[in-house]
Amino acid sequence: MFKANDTVLFQGDSITDANRRKGRKGPNDPAALGQGYVFHASANLLHHHAGLGLSVYNRGISGDKVYQLADRWPKDCLKIKPDVLSILVGVNDYCHIHRHGFGGTIQEYERDYDTLLERTGILLPEVKLVIGEPFLLEAGDITDVHVEGLAAYREVARKIADKFKAVWIPYQQVFNDALKDAPAEYWALDGVHPTVAGHMLMAEAWLDNVSGA
Repeated sequence: MFKANDTVLFQGDSITDANRRKGRKGPNDPAALGQGYVFHASANLLHHHAGLGLSVYNRGISGDKVYQLADRWPKDCLKIKPDVLSILVGVNDYCHIHRHGFGGTIQEYERDYDTLLERTGILLPEVKLVIGEPFLLEAGDITDVHVEGLAAYREVARKIADKFKAVWIPYQQVFNDALKDAPAEYWALDGVHPTVAGHMLMAEAWLDNVSGA
């Protein structure tokens, strides 16, 4: 998956953002990588592939939906020219319909996601894609109705991953399996944003699936 001097870029919403210092733009900077799964996955990559000279960036932004990724794609993706591009987006495309009056639809989510990756493939034809499954847990004010409502968005993300031959990270299943060991609040207190343990779980899932690709 990785070769010498590769650039790895993580993109997404608040789960990827994880309180990163947005004024810090350079690669492999702990503050710029945030406090979440991106930090843990990056630390592992940089440790175990020390001889490759990888450059890892985090450009997740809290609250983002697919169309907002597209708006900032030129500076936050295309300019960086990643060799490996990891995207986790979708929970806001669904949840903001119910929480903030967002008028988007699942059809727009699929169209915008597909268009974004078509555009990326044209401009970065050699890029290797990693797509994360959007997820929710029954915790905080997230109920089983919300978890089930997100299912259609998860299916779209999987469909797009298959179309673009991306590595798929099945986060919902990873968290569902983890519920055998601890309750939902242990992994994501509000059902959306992972705890320290939840972020480590995500990092391990990312590394396992990427290394097996």
